[in-house]
Amino acid sequence: MLNGLLVEEAMRRQVIHLPHDATLRNCINLLIKFKANALLVVDHARPIGIVSKTDIVGAFYGGLPIEESKLMDIMNGPLLTCFPDDELSVALDLMRENGVHQLFVRGAELNTVVGMLSYLDVVALLYRYCRACPKGAARWSERPDLSDRTQLLVVRDAMKSPAISCRQGDSLAKVIEELTAHRLGALLVEEVQGSAAGVVSKTDIVVAYNHGSDLEVEARSIMKAPVASCDERSLLSDAIRHMFLKDVQRLFVYAEAPSRIVGVLSLSDAAQIRSGSCRACSASRIIAAS
Repeated sequence: MLNGLLVEEAMRRQVIHLPHDATLRNCINLLIKFKANALLVVDHARPIGIVSKTDIVGAFYGGLPIEESKLMDIMNGPLLTCFPDDELSVALDLMRENGVHQLFVRGAELNTVVGMLSYLDVVALLYRYCRACPKGAARWSERPDLSDRTQLLVVRDAMKSPAISCRQGDSLAKVIEELTAHRLGALLVEEVQGSAAGVVSKTDIVVAYNHGSDLEVEARSIMKAPVASCDERSLLSDAIRHMFLKDVQRLFVYAEAPSRIVGVLSLSDAAQIRSGSCRACSASRIIAAS
């Protein structure tokens, strides 16, 4: 699927940026406004680093004052970048190998950034191609003669298991520690009896930080409910479409009944499969992994 595709076909042209001496409050407000996971840090228009929601969560945990602290205090650099004419598969591998969720796309001129590439962008492109593919899931309902449905990818082919969770009464400090330890973007919040009650994401923690909450606040006070979920036997293409329509970055996966959560499917997991629909693209996955 990714063979022959270039970064410029998936990247977004809008790049959110702030000067290195902007406050964390400025950064959070911009991330929330544009529903972004990270922004570019510049020094007199020269790109010097990146601040992500993970960095903001770390600042919250470290007790940094939101009004006085500057982006230069928490930013990461140098930038991980790619070029518009790089192969998309190479860029995806670069993200995976470095444990990042986005790359900035450099222009032809020195110190210019012309776009950003994220897992969401990769999945959206794959999904569009799969919808048009004659072997994709969208064609199975149209052609009853296509009987070998074993070629279709289902959620359990891409999900991670088990789903890491916390309790409703756990503090934000504990939630952040679990997120950091497992390198996750969200935790499932369980009731005392073990059933799913909600989800706490890094976005929820960033918003709590912006509202002046402290680290002793309980998870139940900021969690989102109900839990966005799907069956492990659902088609991967259906799950991806559900994430797009609901504007969420992950679905918690259940087996047999919604109360039995067995894993989680994120956009990054879907991107690593390198197909939004079926195993027709397995050759490109083998080539990329070799």
